[in-house]
Amino acid sequence: MGLRDELLKAIWHAFTALDVDKSGKVSKSQLKVLSHSLCTVMKIPHDPVALEEHFKDDDEGPVSNQGYMPYLNKFILDKVQDNFDRMDFNRMCWTLCARKNLNRNHLLISDEDAFKIWCIFNFLSEERYPLIIVTEEIEYFLRKLTEAMGGSWVEEKFEDYRAQLSGGQQCLTAWELIELVGTGHFSKGMERHTLSMGISEVFQELILDVLKQGYMMKKGHKRKNWTERWFVLQPSLISYYVGEDLAEKKGDIHLDGNCCVESLPDKDGKKCLFYIKCSDKSYEISASDKKKKQEWIQAIQTCVSLLKVGRAGPHREAQLKRREQRQRQQAEQEQLELRMKELQTANESKQRELEAMRKKLEEAAASAVEEERRRLQTQNELEDLYRAEMEKERMVRLQMEEQVAQKSSELEVYLQRVRELEDMYHRLEEALEDERQARQDEETVRKLQTRILEEESAKRAELEQMHLQQQQAITQTQAEKEELERERLAKESALEAAAQQLQRLEAERQGALEQYEEVMKKLEDAANNTKSWKDKVAHHEGLIRLIQPGSKVPQKITNWGPAAFTEAELNLREKDWQERKSRAAPPQ
Repeated sequence: MGLRDELLKAIWHAFTALDVDKSGKVSKSQLKVLSHSLCTVMKIPHDPVALEEHFKDDDEGPVSNQGYMPYLNKFILDKVQDNFDRMDFNRMCWTLCARKNLNRNHLLISDEDAFKIWCIFNFLSEERYPLIIVTEEIEYFLRKLTEAMGGSWVEEKFEDYRAQLSGGQQCLTAWELIELVGTGHFSKGMERHTLSMGISEVFQELILDVLKQGYMMKKGHKRKNWTERWFVLQPSLISYYVGEDLAEKKGDIHLDGNCCVESLPDKDGKKCLFYIKCSDKSYEISASDKKKKQEWIQAIQTCVSLLKVGRAGPHREAQLKRREQRQRQQAEQEQLELRMKELQTANESKQRELEAMRKKLEEAAASAVEEERRRLQTQNELEDLYRAEMEKERMVRLQMEEQVAQKSSELEVYLQRVRELEDMYHRLEEALEDERQARQDEETVRKLQTRILEEESAKRAELEQMHLQQQQAITQTQAEKEELERERLAKESALEAAAQQLQRLEAERQGALEQYEEVMKKLEDAANNTKSWKDKVAHHEGLIRLIQPGSKVPQKITNWGPAAFTEAELNLREKDWQERKSRAAPPQ
């Protein structure tokens, strides 16, 4: 933190203290007093006309902080030199702001301790306005204060206090910090004097850049005597006083990069010796013990090392490091927040997409539900239709079963009829066979009758011939007459035999006629039966075609039509008839 930034913090407190109504603006008369006081404390020539000239175009009323800054930079801060007492400057600004902002009720510290805390606040606060101190610097200050008071730091207590701060306000103002320390929140059980000494020690360390302080013996340059002095080590200076109250300063040891500090052996009854060698002088110093000696040597060497590289004091450097670290963390946090915003934006986009997808899914689900409802409705309708069809099919099946049963019964009847027709067919065949046999017998009888008639005609012709011969023989002689008589008798006996034979043939013919009539009657019955069976077959829708017997050879044609027998059968029958005739003829 540079000199300008350090001065601006204190001036900001003074400016805001003059803003009584908290409007952000201060009257010109008050700014004149503030500017004159700043110039006086910082040893800058004051030019009251410059202030009037600077604000001559702004006659409407009070001046804001932004309006006062150009004048402050141009006429005061640009001219400031580091040749003034900063404590006087800070006290002047503190006097202006403490009167308005400091609440002394319930405070366990004095105004001087409050001023020191205010200075520490300005040192540790962030370089942005309004001024605040973040929790990390609060913890750093309270740790220092606790160590200075000789107490132990309780991390849990501070974490509880950090948790009490609101999430968006992890920081304190100067007056809140003074109230926090002044009410003894972190110094319970400590005496006020101890708290005041701790505040002073931290003030000296942080504000006055006191790196180390304590009593040591110093050897004089002129009288070479050893005198006890109170030494105060700062980054570029070692001051020594008569006492620790710093009332009487005896001198300074100016440090630079060319200085060195070395340990000395014990001599002249003095122990723990070391000397500081500067460009113009050398100083011999005796510490109280070896530990203090080593601590002082190390602290002085650290200051010299920092001066060699041109770096600031360790506390300022530590503060810069902490601030840079916070800035890096803040940058990382901002980057993380940016990334989080991007992720949040992407997440919102994803959420919108998911929402759109969810809506689509809901619509799809609704559509699916509707489709499922329609499908179920269709399925129910199909099931109803299927049940109706099944019922209809069941009824049809029952009807079919009834029809099948009926058809089965009809089939049984039909089969019974077929069996009856087959039986009738067999009977018809038998009748046809009987008819054929009757026809054969008729033909045989006809042939026999024909032969008998032929034989009878021949016998008649023979008898007539014999009668003629007999008549002729009558006219012959008596002898011949007797002969003829005998012959006649023989002829008569033959004639009688022929007549008997003729009678027999007539009887046979009569029997054949009777047999023929019987056969004709059978044939007529068979024809009637055949006709009735034909009618029955035709009545049964022609299921069976009647098979009539027929000859496989050419039929014989007679005078009465087609013969019932073939020539070979007729010859066999004739032969059989001749044999029966010969057996039946009486012997002569």
